[in-house]
Amino acid sequence: MKTREEALAYGLSFPNTYQAAPFRDPNWQLVRVQGSKKAFLWTYERDGYINLNVKVDSEWREFWRNTYQSVIPGWHQNKEHWNTIILDGTIPEKDIKRMIAESYDLVTDSPSKRIYEAVKRIPKGKVATYGQIAELAGNKKMARAVGNALHKNPDPDLIPCYKVVNAKGELAKAFVFGGEEAQAKLLEAEGIHVSDGKVDLGKYGMSALDMYEVMI
Repeated sequence: MKTREEALAYGLSFPNTYQAAPFRDPNWQLVRVQGSKKAFLWTYERDGYINLNVKVDSEWREFWRNTYQSVIPGWHQNKEHWNTIILDGTIPEKDIKRMIAESYDLVTDSPSKRIYEAVKRIPKGKVATYGQIAELAGNKKMARAVGNALHKNPDPDLIPCYKVVNAKGELAKAFVFGGEEAQAKLLEAEGIHVSDGKVDLGKYGMSALDMYEVMI
């Protein structure tokens, strides 16, 4: 990701967002959240590069700054709460997207954030259905939103979305990390047997007791 257009397009892919140019200077283009009008992505050109300002959790602020020279304290913003990403080609796109996604979550009561936290609570050696994750995230009716959120998983190493299957135990044919076979390999590596693209929910699915234990 090197261009303003790519950054804005990714920012606008999140629910209930819109682009705004609140200043008289057209160099500043923002992505805001509808309703609150809070901006989570600021874009502008500076010193020949497109820069992105993103909100950052205090636990991750120094991590990103220490990991990449092109992530610096937020320019023209509160340096405790904002980082600046310089799009000079040195930062992997997946990490740029992760930082933008984290910024979005910080300025919203994001269903995606609750979904990701729910997926992290799936016990080792178990799988959960989209409906169960929706319930753990606080709304039984947003099973479809679970699928959409997992397709944009910002941190596959931390958020094990391969452990989510449909109500029949079937794997996702369009699994975000390479299709059904890739998902099956990840499950098998955790000791979860896959047969004909399905997992036995009676054996590996989260039980009512499992659900209760991860909710308390």
